[in-house]
Amino acid sequence: MDRAGIREVAKAAGVSISTVSRAFKRPELVSERTRRKVLETADKLDFNISRSATSLKSGQSYRVAMLMNEEITSWFNTEVFAGIDSVMHDAGYDISLFQHVDTAENRKEFFTNLPVRRNVDAVFVTSFGVDPKEIQQLKRIHVPIIGINTPTQSGFDATISIDDEDGMFTAAQHLINLGHKNIVYVCSDAIDSINSSIDSRGQGFIRACKTMESTHDFKWRVVSVPRGKTFADSALTALLAFDEFPDAICCQMDMMAIPLVLRLERYGHHTPSDYSIIGFDDSPYADTVNLTTMRQDPYAMGRAAAQKAMKLIAGEPLENPYEVVRAQLVLRGTDSVFGGEQ
Repeated sequence: MDRAGIREVAKAAGVSISTVSRAFKRPELVSERTRRKVLETADKLDFNISRSATSLKSGQSYRVAMLMNEEITSWFNTEVFAGIDSVMHDAGYDISLFQHVDTAENRKEFFTNLPVRRNVDAVFVTSFGVDPKEIQQLKRIHVPIIGINTPTQSGFDATISIDDEDGMFTAAQHLINLGHKNIVYVCSDAIDSINSSIDSRGQGFIRACKTMESTHDFKWRVVSVPRGKTFADSALTALLAFDEFPDAICCQMDMMAIPLVLRLERYGHHTPSDYSIIGFDDSPYADTVNLTTMRQDPYAMGRAAAQKAMKLIAGEPLENPYEVVRAQLVLRGTDSVFGGEQ
């Protein structure tokens, strides 16, 4: 069956041809209700807008999409973007950013509109999972879909991810082997609408504790606080509320560990003399506060993902389409043997 043209879409939606054109090219000139009606009709009829003459000639749009569940200003997303851009820019590509693809409304908007527009040559999905229905919508674009730190490889043409669970297993194991007796894992609540890669870090902590509690004498617990800009404050409040302050804290990410190191000092808790603390990421300022952490390199992952995309766009096979990278333990000054000096 041939794809519908603009006339068929206009007729089915009950609008003029010019309205269909504006809905795609000048959406600000069309009411939200009409625009949605046109897009939904176009999606059902498998219609896509024409590319520019240059793009038509080459068969490419020279644009890629990057989906993320947070702002581009987050350390991880900024580094991934820089890594992708270091490859794609020299090849003449622009990167379209789609931020906050973490709510049902935003996800529906993206996964409905992009297949209709078909104006990208590859899609990068960063740090969250997409369900089978969304994957099928993206597959209709007939372009490579590359996952970066995604919880699963299913549905992607290529992925490169950190092993978050294994990384946090290593972090917890390190604290247990130091002899700590009261270990707490502090994390942010999972969001039901999105499968985020960092949520698997908690599974690594729990696995390490359950694996080692038969041979080591310690107790452990998981503290989960609301996700958002105040999560470090919430974590601080939760820790200070304990009857017995922990002698080791395992943090879901550096951006939780760093504020805790600084703020706990105000309440008389000093690391490493009073407690050990370990983060995850090796993000900016981790070395400034001398934080022991698990290191990952999102810039390198962005570059690797872009290189995979370039080969897939060119129709070339990948020797290793699905890569898993291990986080590295970086020993600094916020951990010590329980009851002694580091």
